[in-house]
Amino acid sequence: MTMPDVEASLTTRAAVAFAEYRDGDLQALHRLVTAVTPVLWHVARSCGLSPQNAEDTVQTTWLRLVEHASGIDAPQAVLGWLCTTTKREAWRVQRIARTVDPVDTTELEPDDPTPHDPAHVAAMNDEARRLWEHFVTLSPKCQQILRVVCMGGAPDYAGLAEAMGVPMGSIGPTRGRCLATLRRALLDDPNWSLT
Repeated sequence: MTMPDVEASLTTRAAVAFAEYRDGDLQALHRLVTAVTPVLWHVARSCGLSPQNAEDTVQTTWLRLVEHASGIDAPQAVLGWLCTTTKREAWRVQRIARTVDPVDTTELEPDDPTPHDPAHVAAMNDEARRLWEHFVTLSPKCQQILRVVCMGGAPDYAGLAEAMGVPMGSIGPTRGRCLATLRRALLDDPNWSLT
């Protein structure tokens, strides 16, 4: 079985890679991990985990897949299985830690790696902090959708809908409402600047 073209949905690519892995192709597991890890990381973070706990949770999810690969009947179910396993592991980690850090408030790295004027850096850091302050006021569903669709590239609406357990047609409108809510909150913030 060969990988479908690059435009195939994440659900399809995950299913093909998983089927090939179960057929003995260890490189297929690498393809599966590469394709799905960013989504799983965002699922873990949307459950309120710190970056370090999210990374540990995603690693545990991959370990669980290797342990239980034979129990997943349909390869098409692997993306949903991975997302559900990540959520359950994240909740377990939260119960153990008893601390919630809903969002990483560290400074966002600018695209330009050159040093900036300290006043400009301070303004960028303040802007990033304010953005995250408003982001965490969004519903958990909005946070999850926005985290995944902001990863870059065209989002896989079918995979996201499956992972979230919602109809595919609701992802775009929900994303639009979430962005509008965030935009209104930012515009209503007297300390927010668009410059």
